[in-house]
Amino acid sequence: MRQVVDMICRKGVRLSIVLLAMAALGGCASDNLNEAPAAPDKPWAPEEAASAPGDFSVPSEPAVAQVPPGIQSGRVYRLPELIDLAQRRNPSTRIAWEEARQAALAVGMAEASFLPVITANVIGGRQKVSTPLPDLDGGTDTVSTTTDGIVPNLALQWLVFDFGQRSALRKAAKHNAHAANVSFNGTHQALIYTVTRSYYLYGAAENNLEIARQTLANSRRLADAADARYRNGTGTSIEVAQAKQLVAQSKLRLVQAQDGQRDAYQDLLGAMGVSPRSTIEIASSADRRLPRARSLPTDRVIREALSRRPDVLASYAELKASKANVRAADADFMPKVYLGAVAAYDQIGLQSGNLPAVGTEATSSGVLVGVTIPIYDGGVRMARRRNAQSVSDAAQATFEKTRDTAVREIVVAVDTLRSALEAHDAASELVNASKVTYDAAFEAYRNGVGTLTDATAAETGLLDARQAQADAHASALVAASSLAFALGAMTSRNAPAQALLD
Repeated sequence: MRQVVDMICRKGVRLSIVLLAMAALGGCASDNLNEAPAAPDKPWAPEEAASAPGDFSVPSEPAVAQVPPGIQSGRVYRLPELIDLAQRRNPSTRIAWEEARQAALAVGMAEASFLPVITANVIGGRQKVSTPLPDLDGGTDTVSTTTDGIVPNLALQWLVFDFGQRSALRKAAKHNAHAANVSFNGTHQALIYTVTRSYYLYGAAENNLEIARQTLANSRRLADAADARYRNGTGTSIEVAQAKQLVAQSKLRLVQAQDGQRDAYQDLLGAMGVSPRSTIEIASSADRRLPRARSLPTDRVIREALSRRPDVLASYAELKASKANVRAADADFMPKVYLGAVAAYDQIGLQSGNLPAVGTEATSSGVLVGVTIPIYDGGVRMARRRNAQSVSDAAQATFEKTRDTAVREIVVAVDTLRSALEAHDAASELVNASKVTYDAAFEAYRNGVGTLTDATAAETGLLDARQAQADAHASALVAASSLAFALGAMTSRNAPAQALLD
């Protein structure tokens, strides 16, 4: 009887330990809330760091502060060299490359589904069972039985026929891979265009800076003339003060132009994907010849452009991939035929009480052919089919939108180029007229037959005309590049120069 009581006590202790362990494990998930902020208006801080009330700063992480060094070069970079540098250094090209590689690997995984799967398995273990039995004296004896064994096996699984589901998934993967490859080239085209645009805008900022310097020099000439007239007794102190005010305004414009030039420089570095701490010398774009005006593109030109636009081609490939996924979802409703095979070796030993141990060894093998037929799954397959069709319909709409947007970009680019060229012609005429007016007004004032007001107005008009001419020149260059990009022709480092010749 005592042995029975001891056995019950041992079982009770084991049960209590199990219950306590389960309770402890059950409380682990909720206890992790102490790692979150205590309240919506209280700052979070790591346990090892104390923060002041209301201080929402975060602990520093030195690993993220390792900024790569910038480019320090004394050479002069022209636009093709800037494009080469951007294609090597810009992270967007590496991202697109990795995405293309991932899509290619997905094709390989889809093709691998046509092959059998062979696995090697080993199952081994040891089990000991103690059974209390009454003896002849009214007591209890315990008989222990030990069983051990190991069963290695080699299994084969092969989906033989699935009504085209794997073929549809493989086609979808190939279409997605094609879209990724086209998008990779499209990323490079977009990068070439972005660098080209930033380069021309930087050239405009450089030109505006030079205009601001010339304007300051002209203002100082007027100030010197005002001082000379005042000393000669033909001028007034008001004219001298106005001339000084004009010089101060020109200095302010120079500071603003310098700030614009620095901003344009950083925009160009950002487009290239290089460190903002880089110091490189960039060739001027002020002397680049302007392209000729274009007529509205014909239907043939638009069709040719659409057939080579990366965004349109990628969208079309994604549309075909979505249609293949619809066919794969349809195959879910059909039976599947599979083949299975196994080869195993069994080794089992048995030891009970004081009896001699018994061991067995056996080998087994088998081949199975099966058919699985879906009957009812709560509507999961139908929902999957409708979702695939919805994705396909959305891809169709996306493709149509992308195509229409591409056509609109081509037409708008042609109109923008024509307007920029017309603006440049008008600004050039204005510069010539303003230059004559300024020279005449300055000479008249210096010789005592003109007023400072006329000279100041002429200088301001000349400044505005020169800035308008510089901006129109850059706008025409950017518009020509935008048209080449819209036509899918911004494909190499030499494409920006070719865009100005077409």
